[in-house]
Amino acid sequence: MARSLRTPGHRALMLVLIETRKEAGITQQELADRLNRPQSYVAKVETGERRLDVVEFIEWAEGIGASPALLMDRVAKAVPGQ
Repeated sequence: MARSLRTPGHRALMLVLIETRKEAGITQQELADRLNRPQSYVAKVETGERRLDVVEFIEWAEGIGASPALLMDRVAKAVPGQ
């Protein structure tokens, strides 16, 4: 299995994270503040420069006011071939 940050599945994850944040009306800076991280952290995740581990994914979801389970379901449905 490819470990690249540029796999179709990872691109789908990035797009869902961006779309969901924007749908919530939250800027990168606002999310970064909620996560106690610099804005560059959010930008790097959203551009695929940095991966999220599962704990960070949960924090991200909560930071945008989304259910981690529902967000994961949305990601799973967006992954090509699923």
